Amino acid sequence: MSADEIRGTTHGTAPVPLSVLDLVTVGTGSTATDALRTGVQLARLAEARGFHRYWVAEHHSMPGVASSSPAVILAHLAAHTERIRLGSGGVMLPNHAPLVIAEQFGTLEAFAPGRVDLGLGRAPGTDGATAAALRRTPTLNEGADDFPQQLAELTRFLDDDFPDGHPYRRIHAIPGPVQSTSPGGVQSPHRPVVWLLGSSGFSARLAGMLGLPFAFAHHFSAQNTIPALDLYRESFRPSAVLDEPYALIGVSALAVDEEREARRQVRAGAVNMLRLRTGRPGLFPDPDDVENHTFSPMEEEFVQSWTANIVHGTADEVRAGLDDLHKRTGADELMLTTHAHRGELRLRSYELIADAYGLPAGVSA
Repeated sequence: MSADEIRGTTHGTAPVPLSVLDLVTVGTGSTATDALRTGVQLARLAEARGFHRYWVAEHHSMPGVASSSPAVILAHLAAHTERIRLGSGGVMLPNHAPLVIAEQFGTLEAFAPGRVDLGLGRAPGTDGATAAALRRTPTLNEGADDFPQQLAELTRFLDDDFPDGHPYRRIHAIPGPVQSTSPGGVQSPHRPVVWLLGSSGFSARLAGMLGLPFAFAHHFSAQNTIPALDLYRESFRPSAVLDEPYALIGVSALAVDEEREARRQVRAGAVNMLRLRTGRPGLFPDPDDVENHTFSPMEEEFVQSWTANIVHGTADEVRAGLDDLHKRTGADELMLTTHAHRGELRLRSYELIADAYGLPAGVSA
């Protein structure tokens, strides 16, 4: 596997390659269809402006997040883009049989050869009851020993290399490498690139030990970012995938034309997260309704804490914030996730950031 399938190209004055993480945000007064259409527009915009990759996150039972089926969304995006890398940020491995994931992402690789990332997470991406429904079990098995085993099984399905005597030796993920062994078969030079995602040290260490690229969720676990990146780099062992560490961080960022509107939108996003954390998930709220809400001291403390980790403001302020974050973390790539009540604000944010860094108006293949 070429490192070029992992490492991106830096454009303009950006410190590192820039990418997009989409949660397919649904605001009050809009539908999932509206959010998914915005996603298509955003993927095409990101491709045109030189963003390196576009990932979709797996979440469940959250009315304001329409990304419960990343593979389905990515297949649609593959039909509307030509060059940008597409992937999951991530698929929550314990929620699914490894064979199913290998088949889904093998299919995506067939749709979009050489540009599919398979980002894998260990968390359920939802509450415990929903995770139990997904897994059809009353208990959640997320022990440290289980995820590496699931990952190894998935990797063997992707590479079709179970050893002789293994119970899965004669089972093949299709589309996949086994097709090249059939009469007249041709081996594809690509397979989905596996990434490990995390918000703590567990996946950081595992990614380093396996020599895999690592993505850290700075956007909701900022206090753990530098320790996790340090652990990843210290644990890294060169592999057939990478000869040196490569880590991106997810960053919540919102650029708008007016600074006041940025504050309104991020406070609305904080309220959305507050409702989720207190068991009342809903649609992304209208900032007007949030402005009219009377906050308790505890609610206000949460809102202030949450918004402190969002890089927001005018384009110049966001650029300065991203530059500072890169200097502090040494991340190899910044993956921006933008939450706002309306789809056009999300699109505008990425346009403003691209302009602030002087990204090209159109990137050729």
